[in-house]
Amino acid sequence: MKIVKLDSITLRLKEQQDFSWMKQYGKPFWCVDETGSGCVCIGIEREGKKYFYKIAGVNTIEAEVTPEESIRVLKDAVSLYYELEHPNLVKIVEQFTYGEFYVVVFEWADGDCLFDHWNFQKYEKDKTLKTPKEKFRELPVSKKLLMIDVLVSFLENVNRKGYVAVDFYDGSILYDFVTDRITICDIDLFQKAPVVNDKGADWYGTKRLKAPEEYRKGSIINEQTNIFTLGALIFEFFGSYSAKEVEQRYIQNRFVPCSYERWQLNDKSYHIALKAVNANRKERYQTFEEFYKDWQKANQE
Repeated sequence: MKIVKLDSITLRLKEQQDFSWMKQYGKPFWCVDETGSGCVCIGIEREGKKYFYKIAGVNTIEAEVTPEESIRVLKDAVSLYYELEHPNLVKIVEQFTYGEFYVVVFEWADGDCLFDHWNFQKYEKDKTLKTPKEKFRELPVSKKLLMIDVLVSFLENVNRKGYVAVDFYDGSILYDFVTDRITICDIDLFQKAPVVNDKGADWYGTKRLKAPEEYRKGSIINEQTNIFTLGALIFEFFGSYSAKEVEQRYIQNRFVPCSYERWQLNDKSYHIALKAVNANRKERYQTFEEFYKDWQKANQE
């Protein structure tokens, strides 16, 4: 592992790479280097404004792809941010090539990632610190319900424009605990429909939330799959699980809803969430509109 220092930030990489050129764009103040995408993310402050730089072509310590593949994926993703524009989706400022790297600059969004895996060691070392996920679970129900409104609006927009949300999970969401602002920050693997699972069990996404068809090669990935993802996220937000129960999802390749005793909302909303994550896709809600109509009614009673 190589250590690359850039002002106050430190990048850990598989090989030495020069990032001194970043200083011409402003002062680096924040970074994430533990990504499987082969990208590093760097916060830059310039003339009193903050920007988010996503840089592909880096040999990160957790890279699951080559630098060349990381560049291809990020380049392909740029059009998604324009085509799927939404009030809660982070916006691109510019994109360019610099030497061996491809760079996309986003507007900075304040908030905490609801699955910030790069900080797990920090929470393990200091048990007094609460993870963003724990802090979010402790919010008033009324604030958490607004999250579902945003996710439905965003996913409906994705579906309406002929796309499928791929690898969409709590790590794709920022929540600002000061302003309650919700930002969708990562849609790089979304795909134009029709989409077919060509990877089998290795299809993109976390095993904590994946639908059954996301494990089966040849399966269609579509609106019903995204409804399952939304339902699984709802169980994450309004239910509770032991560490062992979460571990079983990884072992068994299967999402399991929490019991009603561990559910924060009413009985009707519980059964609506259950229908959303039905293993038989024909028994799920078929459209976001159908789901949201029932969800709103249940939570207004």
